[in-house]
Amino acid sequence: MKLVVGLGNPGAEYAGTRHNVGFDVLDRLASQGKLLFAPARKLEGHAGSAPFEFARHASGALLVKPLTYMNRSGSVVAELVSRFAVSPEEVLVVSDDFDLPLGALRIRPHGGPGTHNGMRSIVESLASDRFPRLRVGIGRAGTDAARHVLERFADSEREGIAISVAQAAEALEAWLREGDLSGVMTRFHSRWNQGS
Repeated sequence: MKLVVGLGNPGAEYAGTRHNVGFDVLDRLASQGKLLFAPARKLEGHAGSAPFEFARHASGALLVKPLTYMNRSGSVVAELVSRFAVSPEEVLVVSDDFDLPLGALRIRPHGGPGTHNGMRSIVESLASDRFPRLRVGIGRAGTDAARHVLERFADSEREGIAISVAQAAEALEAWLREGDLSGVMTRFHSRWNQGS
């Protein structure tokens, strides 16, 4: 089984913020498959305590949105990895990244958490950084990173970020369908870098 984990913060006050791009990508992927997210209690056989929403993809994968707030995302991921005996390589995490230009996309097979607290929480909870990740650029933070990630996109940025969210969902769909991360990286990075 594969897990695709989109990072964000729960609640209407965070909807549409830069930090919630991971949720936005999963919402796009789910809408393409006409999937609805359900609360954790509806997941058969799951008795964990950390809150999340999930949808089951046609491939059998779980699309997961942790509802623990960003800094504690790892508790949800660790519970699901343990419950379903998933290896870290089968967990793909989607997150925002202010070190990437607005709308830039990068897939990596593994790596450290950098400055991202949600990613750090997952690395610490799994005691491993050997899981793939898809990072969505939200633009440079300037001097106040915490404020930047919790801001909503400006009107002038919305079209560009919507295109990137759609492209990220397409790459996830390819990974779930084909299971070949290297092939997906080669194909999509080549396409994404054409405009650079």
